Amino acid sequence: MVIQVLDSHSSDCSPPIVFVGRNRAGNWVAREKRGSFGGLFINRAEALKYALLKNGRHPESVIEVTREIELDIPIP
Repeated sequence: MVIQVLDSHSSDCSPPIVFVGRNRAGNWVAREKRGSFGGLFINRAEALKYALLKNGRHPESVIEVTREIELDIPIP
């Protein structure tokens, strides 16, 4: 299950870097480095699937983190 907070596409040519990891509640999080998009997931596979979909299928730009990660999306 994904809860998408914000979705915007970057204007540069490089694929966005997406961090994937668990939050303090144990949920899986996928979050773009600058916070332009992200979501909460029930499992790792869905978080990775979302990250790859949103970054144009560039696995080299998906970084799995071992520390806690929160879905901190800036509100304009």
